Parts: sequence; structure tokens; C-alpha cells
Amino acid sequence: MTMTIKTLIKRLLLPVLCMLWAPAGIAAGGGNENLDSAYINLSDKVSLRNGAHTFVNYCLSCHEASYMRYERMADDLGIDRETLKRDMMFAADKPGELMTVNMSDEDAKAWFGVVPPDLSLTARSRGPDWIYTYLRGFYRDEGTSTGWNNTLYPNVAMPHVLYQWEGMRKANFETSPNGAKVLAGYDQLSPGTMSAQEYDSAIRDLTNFMVYLAEPAKLVRYRIGFWVMVFMLVFVGLSYLLKKEYWRDVH
Repeated sequence: MTMTIKTLIKRLLLPVLCMLWAPAGIAAGGGNENLDSAYINLSDKVSLRNGAHTFVNYCLSCHEASYMRYERMADDLGIDRETLKRDMMFAADKPGELMTVNMSDEDAKAWFGVVPPDLSLTARSRGPDWIYTYLRGFYRDEGTSTGWNNTLYPNVAMPHVLYQWEGMRKANFETSPNGAKVLAGYDQLSPGTMSAQEYDSAIRDLTNFMVYLAEPAKLVRYRIGFWVMVFMLVFVGLSYLLKKEYWRDVH
């Protein structure tokens, strides 16, 4: 049977469309319709460096980023080797090593009940708004094994590792007309070392870094894209001048 052009196009485009829509579907699934916007900016190197410092100091002790090398991160974000080795390489000896952890899976299960996931691709699977909302949704809950809970991810096994920055909060819930449990706000139990605005900014920097972490080649595309646009503008200008020269004597 001869395949029509229309059928061929459908068969070729359908897998591509599925891949394009899959990340959006994952990020939007699981009741994530009320997310706060992270407003990330991958061109902000200061933000990326701040996020990287937070990541290696507070996340990398339990979570791996096994697709990233310290050296690649330093080169992309403009971190000098001395700062990298002194302030960021706590679980590695050489800059070329992958960003892994020393904690074994057995210890992780014993302490947390589950192995902490690799964070390399979290920003692609969940989306930056999910990460930003999640890290700002912790509250005290004595009914859990860690003493913490999360409004976006109820009963999560992860404790609030940044509580010293944010302080301790109690979440207040109310019941909606359809019987659902809805967050009504927080009561601050004890202050943190940061104000609410400073904490939000720090979490935005961390989210920004995790977006870079999930696709470091995006920074390369940004750099190449700039010069491509410059070339196109120059090419268009030269083409216009050439057209005027060819048609100057044509009436």
C-alpha cells in the first residue's frame, strides 16, 4: 500500500511533538497548578555562581549531580580554580571529577528511608517554578520522621536543610468548599538569618543554577546565537546594499 504524504508527515512529526510536550506534561502534573514563578535568567552569571555555592554546600552532601563535572561548571560560570577547590570541591580531589556524593545508598536508606535522587535533570523533569515553589514550601510538622513537611510535596522525606536561612514556620490550612485542604498562610515560629526577600532571592539563584545544571549547553547556544544574529544583521545589510547596486541603473 502506498503511503500518502499526509500519513508520512504525521508519522514523522508525532514522535517529535510527543518529546516536545513531555517535559511540560511532567512539570504540570501532580497538582502543580499553583506554582510561583521563579523568573530565572541564565545570562545572570552572579546569580548562577551564588546558586552553585548554595548547591554544593547544602544539596551535594546528599544529592548527586552526576552528569556535571566541577571543571565544566567552573568554566561556564566564570569560577576560578582556586575558588573552586577551596569553596566547592568537598567530595572530589580533581576538577575533572563528576559531582557525586560519598554517602552510600545503604546509609541514605537508613537515614532518610529512601535514596535521595540525582538532581542533574530535575529542572527539566519538574520545571523551575516547581523547584522554586517546593524550596519555599517547608514548614514544621512534628508528625513526620524529619520534623518537616512541605506544602507542595506532602510527607516528603527531605528535611528543610535551609531552615537556618528562612527560620521555622508553621503552616495554616483551611478546608475549601469542595473539601480540599488549602494553604491559608504561615506563622513564623523563629526568625532566620535572612529576610523573606533575601531567602526568596537565594532560592531563585539556586533554581537558576539547577536550570543550568539540567542543560549546560544552553549557555553555549546563547553565546552562539548572539553571533549568529550579528552575522544575519550584517548579511542582510550587505544584501540590501548589493541589491541597490544591481538595480541602480534599472528604470
